[in-house]
Amino acid sequence: MNNNILRRVEQTCADLLDTGEQITFTAVAAKTGLARTTLYRNQRLRAVIDDHRTHHAKARTLSSLTSEIAHLRTALEAVAATVRRHEEQLRNSNDAAPTPPDSTAKLPHTSQRKLAG
Repeated sequence: MNNNILRRVEQTCADLLDTGEQITFTAVAAKTGLARTTLYRNQRLRAVIDDHRTHHAKARTLSSLTSEIAHLRTALEAVAATVRRHEEQLRNSNDAAPTPPDSTAKLPHTSQRKLAG
């Protein structure tokens, strides 16, 4: 693939973005004269189109942002509930766990003689 084709695809995507048209493989193919299969199969061309499509999708309206914030808030509340439940499970398992033996306890009498001897 030559750089001229890459530049044509980039320019076409920028033009579609500027005019508010959807950036699709069909639209780019029609404006550049390239086959859609060429755009799909060539990784560099496909990456350019996908990148511009992502950039175009980021231009959001206030209502879509409000909806996304509400969705994220719900997801965050679900995660917080899971964390609280896990913390409670940890507290309960720590309460039920046997206490470890005291490391300062005296050695049995026979062991003390071996150490002293």
